[in-house]
Amino acid sequence: MLPAFATPATINPSRRRLLCAAATLLFAPLARALSPGLPADAPAPRRLDAKQSRAVRAWIVRIAETQVRRGPSPRWAQRDCAGLVRFSVAEALAEHDARWRRVNGMNGRLPPDLVPEAARAALRHQWQRPDGTRGAYVNALGLVQENSVLVGRDVRLAQPADVLFFDQGEAQHLMLWTGRRIVYHNGSEPRDHDNGLRAVALSDLLRWNDTRWRPEAANPNFIGVFSLTFLI
Repeated sequence: MLPAFATPATINPSRRRLLCAAATLLFAPLARALSPGLPADAPAPRRLDAKQSRAVRAWIVRIAETQVRRGPSPRWAQRDCAGLVRFSVAEALAEHDARWRRVNGMNGRLPPDLVPEAARAALRHQWQRPDGTRGAYVNALGLVQENSVLVGRDVRLAQPADVLFFDQGEAQHLMLWTGRRIVYHNGSEPRDHDNGLRAVALSDLLRWNDTRWRPEAANPNFIGVFSLTFLI
């Protein structure tokens, strides 16, 4: 992952490879304790129709971009790449009433709410896990393997709220495409002045000095663009 305030020339490769894996190992037991998950024979969540999918994608992007813009917040303390995606999806599927908007500092023109409550409840915090259960926690690899569909290795195919998946050997990493730039978490612990979230233009990432992080077919570490299954 990308360290806080690092430029492409100053990235420490060994630290970057370990960040996402370390965060997963550290916080997985707590997340599992808080959300034990549903059994494998529970009803499978439904997929959204095209209009609902576009609306939820817009909400995911808005929430991710707002986290970057607003900086540290007790409510937004993501600790890794998967946490950024899980939180953005969970809040996109929340009830966006007046209280929610006030707590999250959301105002002005917002995406429409088109998903019925029952569908939101069936999807929110219900990630499929490799062990067959579903719940609020899943790591980066589980997000892709169990909850996403490969779009391709051409980043131009990405839609807003799609994820870019990188495999660096002992660790995997996700980045979120917003339609105009890429939002990611650099793996650092939350601090008063820095929540670890960054945004970068696609054109800049394609020129990144460390070629392992370039989202292009020539990079063997770039697995591809993935869409969350329920958004297809």
